[in-house]
Amino acid sequence: MSIQDSSKVRDADRAQVEAHAIGTEVAGAVAATLKALAEPLRLRMLSFIATSASGEACVCDLAALTDVSQPTVSHHLKVLRDVGVLASERRGTWVWYRIAPGYRAAVTTLLESFAPAALEALGRPHELTGPEDVDAALDHLATDLAVRHPALEPGVVLRTVRESYTALALAATVSAHLLTLTDRFARQRLADLTREAGARPQVLFVCVANAGRSQLAAALVRRYAGDRVVVRSAGSTPAADVHPAVRPELAALGTTEGEAYPKPLTDDAVRAADVVVTMGCGDVCPILPGTRYEDWLVGDPALASPAGVAAIRDELDSRVRALLTDLLPDLDLATP
Repeated sequence: MSIQDSSKVRDADRAQVEAHAIGTEVAGAVAATLKALAEPLRLRMLSFIATSASGEACVCDLAALTDVSQPTVSHHLKVLRDVGVLASERRGTWVWYRIAPGYRAAVTTLLESFAPAALEALGRPHELTGPEDVDAALDHLATDLAVRHPALEPGVVLRTVRESYTALALAATVSAHLLTLTDRFARQRLADLTREAGARPQVLFVCVANAGRSQLAAALVRRYAGDRVVVRSAGSTPAADVHPAVRPELAALGTTEGEAYPKPLTDDAVRAADVVVTMGCGDVCPILPGTRYEDWLVGDPALASPAGVAAIRDELDSRVRALLTDLLPDLDLATP
């Protein structure tokens, strides 16, 4: 093997490693910040500053949170400042602290989403609530869909609509488009329930969050096969939204805004599929006779470096092309 060929092999191996690991710089930065935050008093200080009416606090304010000395309080604040979470400004004899601009959204997520979720995990599940008129909206949607699916009992349609709304709401952080997403998800599920034998091949991609790998794989199938293959994607524990690093890749593959959204795995999606492809979600899919199952060991793009995301996309591209060649031997696959 020539030196040039050896170099190409090393580059390919390096790309495979990148595809299965968080970026080195990202890992270092995140670990340093998490280490700084992993102290109860610092979290209390952070929450005090974040919820202060003026958006800031000094050591004299924060010393009241604990019995430790003001120098100890100053030390904890310095740790948070050193990692960039806090910004400081001296005014006279006191130093004032506020959340650094780049961390405001992250701190809000930590305090309003992550912290409550951590507490709720220790207690009983909370009851799902929604808009007061959601029942009427779901009933109206079910009536419309029942007309489109006369072969199904109206009660089945209504139950599917309500189950779809509940499943999506469990992972939703913003409810503005929840009814629209329920409409799309329920339509997919009803189509799966009424699928006839011998119809177009149907492929289901399943990962944990349905926010990265499975979305990319589904988009690649649509790009290459168009409407010759019915493609679905789902997550064993769906996220609230698609990973930001994945959105540009989906857009480049022709996925329109709002078309891709995380969805929970359902039994009807598995039953309707000819091929079920799992990616890191364990044994969550029911095993049904006559269904083809594949497990693809593909990295998660959620925290991958840009090079890692590109490598994951390329690996999925190769696997999707091989799958389509098997399903549709006469398909003319475009050059990637």
